[in-house]
Amino acid sequence: MTTDKSIPKATAKRLSFYYRIFKRFNTDNIEKASSKQIADAMGIDSATVRRDFSYFGELGRRGFGYDVKKLMNFFADILNDHSTTAVLLVGCGNIGRALLHYRFHDRNKMQIVMAFDTDDNELVGQTTSDGIPIYGISTLKEHVKESGIETAILTVPSTKAQEVADYLVSAGIRGILSFSPVHLSVPKDTIVQYVDLTSELQTLLYFMNQSK
Repeated sequence: MTTDKSIPKATAKRLSFYYRIFKRFNTDNIEKASSKQIADAMGIDSATVRRDFSYFGELGRRGFGYDVKKLMNFFADILNDHSTTAVLLVGCGNIGRALLHYRFHDRNKMQIVMAFDTDDNELVGQTTSDGIPIYGISTLKEHVKESGIETAILTVPSTKAQEVADYLVSAGIRGILSFSPVHLSVPKDTIVQYVDLTSELQTLLYFMNQSK
């Protein structure tokens, strides 16, 4: 099976959800799954599932459904979930500390292995209960070079987000998950994904009001 790098962004965003569904099916000892079963588990329609899968060639056969274990491994390959991905975190405020205690590696093969904050932060020099060391931001480049880490989570105030993003890029970081509600200007070969909790909550409230 081969992948097409030109798949739509909406499809790309659903890949991790498909992977999660197939892992759950596998745990439940389900060997074959229809597009309807997958769609129902995802909360989308069957046509969307079939269209998404069509970008990757023949993932199943009409009338036979999809091989759960085969598709689970397929999406694990796409998402590089066969080996552990090390991630660093910058910003040890409320969100940052919550993420430091979130056990990513219990659910997927990704793990925050180090965190950074301003050099004068009282947390610098400490280690979390999970063994994650917290360093001063001035040492970030040194640690990135030694570790080879390419992915960072950014949980700093909006006023500092661009400055820190520039620093991360210069240190060799290629992917940033940003919790700061500002658009970041980065080179074309750097990927940024945004998590805006306020926007998501406002969207939720909007749909709740529409359903009254």
